[in-house]
Amino acid sequence: MASTDFENEKRDFREFYDSNRLRLDGTRKAFEALINSLIDSGGITISKTESRVKDREECIKKFNLKYRTALEESNSSYSIKEKISDLIGVRVVCLYEDDVDRIREAVLPHFEVLEITDKISFIESTESSFGYKGLHLDLRLEEKRRSLPEYANYAEFDCELQLRTIIQDSWSVLDHKIKYKKSIPNRLKRRINTLAALFELADREFREIRISTEDELKKALEQDSDDVEHDSQAEIVGVTDHSLRREALNAFSFLRIAQHFFHDEEFEAHKVDGFTQEIIELEPEITRRNFNMYMKDNIAMVKKYKANFEKQNLLDKLNSFTTIRHCLYAADKIRFQNILNNVARKGFDDWLLKHSHK
Repeated sequence: MASTDFENEKRDFREFYDSNRLRLDGTRKAFEALINSLIDSGGITISKTESRVKDREECIKKFNLKYRTALEESNSSYSIKEKISDLIGVRVVCLYEDDVDRIREAVLPHFEVLEITDKISFIESTESSFGYKGLHLDLRLEEKRRSLPEYANYAEFDCELQLRTIIQDSWSVLDHKIKYKKSIPNRLKRRINTLAALFELADREFREIRISTEDELKKALEQDSDDVEHDSQAEIVGVTDHSLRREALNAFSFLRIAQHFFHDEEFEAHKVDGFTQEIIELEPEITRRNFNMYMKDNIAMVKKYKANFEKQNLLDKLNSFTTIRHCLYAADKIRFQNILNNVARKGFDDWLLKHSHK
């Protein structure tokens, strides 16, 4: 029962904490699993999720520093347990700033919201404040979920959910290592603020780069696939399109052309990026049209080789990237000599010689 006796309330809190250790840990796991499930259902990629039960003595220390003085001045009864909203905490570290809002939208319908502390909006609403940014949500399981048997043992506990980006999380960790930040010379304060601003800028730029990359990819893939065929026919019918001839091959145009020749293939971004760079290193001036012509001129012949190879090597398959390598090698054996390893190159050369291909 609540009182105004700090020593009595400390004793009661310690007894509560010690007698509920297993339930508290079970609640921690249940909250973390539920939140992860909701984020996953929302299709949101995160960096990591962490959870903890706050240390018993840390809870008492927090109450003493944050609440005790005001409560005693007003002679108000209190219970330490009721004031520690972050007894159970879950931290989700996401990739981009806008993921914070997406996670909030995915999670909140399944909880009762007790309090929201939006440090992101606070920092961004000021011109001179930099520092830790994050969104803290004090949550309680919503009524229907509390009534489910699997949550009955955890229904009475609340949870603090912290949402932050990787950059915000990194700043928080490093910020705690700066021992003196307030009563220090202005030149040091300015340096700390500059550093915090750089972190904030990095967060914004990562998001903008992601958005711009998505826009470039969408632009490339939304262009009519017939354009790829047009690129191939342009020289034949005498169409002069200098912009297409000058357009350097990049990951986006590579993907567009590759998907034209391999309709049902899923191309992983990091593989596309690395392979495109490998091609560019072998032919620095290669254009989108060059690459398209190499593919168009050789794909039918390479597919015949692929069928023959896989018939004789039942356990080996030539994937789309390997097929493209053979097309490039067939197009220019000198320039693209190293696009195939020695064994693959010899096998392909032998087949070409046997079938009288040049």
